[in-house]
Amino acid sequence: MVGTNSNEFPTNYDRKSELKAFDDTKEGVKGLVDAGITVVPRIFHQPPADQYSINNNFDSEATQFSVPVIDLEGLEFDRPTKRKEIVTKVGEASETWGFFQIVNHGIPIDVLEEIKDGVRGFYEQDTQVKKLFYTRDHFKPVVYNSNFDLHRAPASNWRDTFMCYMAPNPTKPEDMPEVFRDILIEYSKQVMKLGKLLFELLSEALGLKPSHLNDIDCSLGLVLVGHYYPSCPQPELTLGTSKHADSDFITVLLQDHIGGLQVLHQNKWIDVPPVPGALVVNIGDLIQAIGLQLISNERFKSVEHRVLANRVGPRVSVASFFTTGMQPLGRLYGPIKELLSEDSPPKYRETTIREYNAHFNDKGLDGTSALTHFEL
Repeated sequence: MVGTNSNEFPTNYDRKSELKAFDDTKEGVKGLVDAGITVVPRIFHQPPADQYSINNNFDSEATQFSVPVIDLEGLEFDRPTKRKEIVTKVGEASETWGFFQIVNHGIPIDVLEEIKDGVRGFYEQDTQVKKLFYTRDHFKPVVYNSNFDLHRAPASNWRDTFMCYMAPNPTKPEDMPEVFRDILIEYSKQVMKLGKLLFELLSEALGLKPSHLNDIDCSLGLVLVGHYYPSCPQPELTLGTSKHADSDFITVLLQDHIGGLQVLHQNKWIDVPPVPGALVVNIGDLIQAIGLQLISNERFKSVEHRVLANRVGPRVSVASFFTTGMQPLGRLYGPIKELLSEDSPPKYRETTIREYNAHFNDKGLDGTSALTHFEL
């Protein structure tokens, strides 16, 4: 695999062949780092404009912004005044940021730590065991690979990923990686409960009855994804995850202490700093078939975000995507009729989650929005 610096574009660079060679190892980016690589291979180099954005990342004006942190404490006591206050904060954050962090969300700290350790354990187990799960077939019960869009994206990301369906048709326990099977099941149960609460708060923030988004199955599906970002010898050349908006209803993200997640706010990249015990919530595009931006007719915003590569690592994150993904469910999603009027006509056509997800996967993380394909 050819390694170059940012100013070299070798004439013998055959991207297709190098992608295949990398994919065939079934060892991902971690395999490169374990082999002692000191130069980032060309397949991971971001386009010049993105490299400029990475290397000129500091913006003094950006320091005035901070992603909202919302304390959910008190919801469990069913106090109307406290609930209204939290609903207002969730609504404001969803409209202006599309991103917010939550604390006192009900998931115990030891569960958060155990799922992070479990994800790390999956990637750091014996390579031959891990390879058994390596596939590009998204219909498999557990999918492990590096870059879901490896052969389509303009540049590869410095990241390995596994994915597991947890609802509505969960992966059988015997098909899950043994190294973290139990905590995967437990954490998913806890996140599903939290997700239903979040959809209640979002429904109320839209002026709908609390059960509305749950009633239309926004919380029906859960796909759990574990990302592993190895240390990178040349983080100025690549990204952990390219700029994108998510393709589900909402995402609940657990990140470790290293950081690197950024959200695009008012055309500036803003850090989403790790907060001990917190979870990051972001509004999805359609998320694999119409997230809250589509069904809320743009009241709530799905926002582009990215993850920087880092010399420090590995960084671990656990993303819980509320979506049914590629499962063959026929329900159509489109703008909520209660939110439409002559002054606020529909902006997107109806679609199924599977159709949206298929388009998102085919498009890959190319820096463009998947939503435009569904505009009226």
